[in-house]
Amino acid sequence: MLDFPRWKQIWFWFVALAACAAALPSIFSMSGLPWPSQLPAPRINLGLDLAGGSHLLLEANPDQVVSQRLESMEESVRTRIRLSNGRVRIGDISNKDGALSFMVESPDEVDAARELVLPLTSGAGLSGKRDWDIQVVDTTRFVLTPTKEGVAQAVSAAMDTAVEVVRKRIDALGTREPTIIREGADRIVVQVPGLKDPQALKNLLGQTAKLEFKLVDTTANPADVAQGIAEPGDEIVPYATGANGAATAPSIAVKRLGGIKGDELTDAKQSFEQRSNQPVVSITFNQEGGAKFAKLTTDNVNRPFAIILDGKVLSAPNINEPILGGSAQISGNFTVESANSLAIALRSGALPVDLKVVEERTVGPDLGADSIHKGIIAMVVGTGLVVLLMLVTYGRFGVYANCGLFINVLMILGIMAALGTTLTLPGIAGFVLTIGAAVDANVLINERIREERKRGRRVFAAVETGYKEASRTIFDANITHIIAATLMFAFGSGPVKGFAVVLMIGIVTSVFTAVFLTRMWVALWLRKARPADLTI
Repeated sequence: MLDFPRWKQIWFWFVALAACAAALPSIFSMSGLPWPSQLPAPRINLGLDLAGGSHLLLEANPDQVVSQRLESMEESVRTRIRLSNGRVRIGDISNKDGALSFMVESPDEVDAARELVLPLTSGAGLSGKRDWDIQVVDTTRFVLTPTKEGVAQAVSAAMDTAVEVVRKRIDALGTREPTIIREGADRIVVQVPGLKDPQALKNLLGQTAKLEFKLVDTTANPADVAQGIAEPGDEIVPYATGANGAATAPSIAVKRLGGIKGDELTDAKQSFEQRSNQPVVSITFNQEGGAKFAKLTTDNVNRPFAIILDGKVLSAPNINEPILGGSAQISGNFTVESANSLAIALRSGALPVDLKVVEERTVGPDLGADSIHKGIIAMVVGTGLVVLLMLVTYGRFGVYANCGLFINVLMILGIMAALGTTLTLPGIAGFVLTIGAAVDANVLINERIREERKRGRRVFAAVETGYKEASRTIFDANITHIIAATLMFAFGSGPVKGFAVVLMIGIVTSVFTAVFLTRMWVALWLRKARPADLTI
């Protein structure tokens, strides 16, 4: 236990000093001192409550999810009927009043139609009900209605997806440790530390980024299109507005079904068109999307197709030749900034539902500065009292414990900076708590050494037994702390996670400094001084 070869001493000192060195940039920054630019500078990120930033509350419209499910179900029903090889013949499919309906041509085909449609439905979670209700009215008319349980499940899934999309978009902005959590059934809370102007964030999150490629119906009557009258199977889509706020071209009619959606993209990035040098967005499809895009352009050469983003036409180029490479360019009077913003949105994926900002706050750093000031005071006072108690109670062994405590503080800061973690106000509380608890291990060890000396053990034997026996209790206690902190991190959110992160790091560093470093110092001193007795 007290044998420390040279390699082990070097290793312990390397770990301790490396972690302490990582803390220096953060200490310089907090002290207002310049840090050499040529040196690495890992720093601790401050949370919204300490550094200020932007707070947004986003709300989704559940009715939009219902509308999307109806459209998806309509396309699925058409596909199933088409693949039935004439076993089932239906008339037009109606999509009105939140339900889907169609008529089969003969009552003899009702059972076959039900067999085709039923697999398109599924159970709604653990409710025991299906997500769609299928009824046959007037012997031949099918009515498919989304159930309340099915809608709730779809809304929940859409919100979970929206949270992940929002997280990807914010991370692409280069911000650190945003807090993104669901609130209720249809709301998302977004907090971004250090972001004082939320407008760019609002623009990015307010963009659904639903990209579609649909064929233009060239046979549609322009007069009807201008009045918003669409032929069966068509829909009227307006052009996106220009810099002056006016539409860049009249609305056009496109085929409602059968296009390609942007959820089959693998990459999107801002680039420049070679001939005009205008900013564009270059997109790349996955294998399935590339095959669909190749088929769409091969089957419709010399026909226009519309590039639609969030229900607005960006452009409607003519298909001059098949596009087989699985990639394309989107143009639409972009600036470099707007093209880059769109590329980020497309890379992150389309939001499954529109999000509206219902609450917006910009938090200033004044409260955070006051919290940091008070937290530092609490840490200094608490540390000072602990240091004094250890010196008075344990003498030389108290000095070793205090040196370990000082290194422990620096190691916590260094590891947090190296990992890029965020320090919040609860994190400061965890920091102070860790400092107070850091000397617990030394107290257990020193008290056990005292007991062994009272039992008559020699100095070396008492120290070795004290460290050996106390270490078991120390490891057991800290394992339970690690488990508790892990659970808080896994199931908590925001401030709770901040507290858990600091607590976990502090537990690991306190065990390292209190058990391993102090034991090394004590062992080296004992071998050098060979004391006949211990003052402890």
